[in-house]
Amino acid sequence: MTATPKYSSTFIFETKGLTGEFHRIDSEIAEHAREIPGFLGEEAWHNEDTGLHAEVYYWSELDALKQLMGMDTHRLAKRRYREWLGEYRVVIAEVQSVYGSPTLGLEHRPEHQEQS
Repeated sequence: MTATPKYSSTFIFETKGLTGEFHRIDSEIAEHAREIPGFLGEEAWHNEDTGLHAEVYYWSELDALKQLMGMDTHRLAKRRYREWLGEYRVVIAEVQSVYGSPTLGLEHRPEHQEQS
């Protein structure tokens, strides 16, 4: 991440029955997010003790995040979440500052995309 993010979106959820369909939809959403101008990077965390999973996306502008939220596949996932997830929480935050290594924990970021 070369720019300090202005926004982050965090999706925290209880895993229930993560099927192949869930993983396909989740991957499609993530791939689309990475293509949106204003996407800066993402990270994911899983807590084996609690079963909670978190996905964090970083954005340079709120309009970029809104593009993801308006995506058809994202709306489909929201309608069907009960099939795969228990309780969930979404946090949209305005980032005030970032300290330390700016890329630590980022699995995907625009300047280091995997080559196919």
